[in-house]
Amino acid sequence: MVDGTITVTVETDSPDATRRIGECLGAACEGGEVVLLLGDLGAGKTCFVQGLAKGLGVATWVTSPTFTIHGEYEGRLVLNHLDLYRLDDPVSQEGLGIDDMLGEPGTVAAVEWPEMLAGGVDGDRLEVRLTDCGDSRREIAFTAHGPRHAALLERALG
Repeated sequence: MVDGTITVTVETDSPDATRRIGECLGAACEGGEVVLLLGDLGAGKTCFVQGLAKGLGVATWVTSPTFTIHGEYEGRLVLNHLDLYRLDDPVSQEGLGIDDMLGEPGTVAAVEWPEMLAGGVDGDRLEVRLTDCGDSRREIAFTAHGPRHAALLERALG
């Protein structure tokens, strides 16, 4: 780990494979994780969160909460799925009322378009950057910031 960060990159060749990687991550979560999803529109962020939810034991199908901003799903841990795409300007965590959702025990926060959070998200977190490589292929770069999320990557991706 250099400067408290570690990066692991994987490639997938289909939406199902992207979901399976998300599922591996979800199965390894213990609660309190903050997963920031980065990538262009259509890069596979929501697809990844669907797998994350499955790994967390969520029985319902996860959809993008683009118009409502927040979706909450019950599983062995609560998944707080946030999609900030529709925000016009960056806003504070407090202004959105999500400061209590990030890093809480018994929950996993998955945030699409975290760049819309004014000041960003500091502290122990996992950044997941999805890149569309064409033909349903995705490059997924995981960057763990801090020991909790570095351990998560080790459990999930070995």
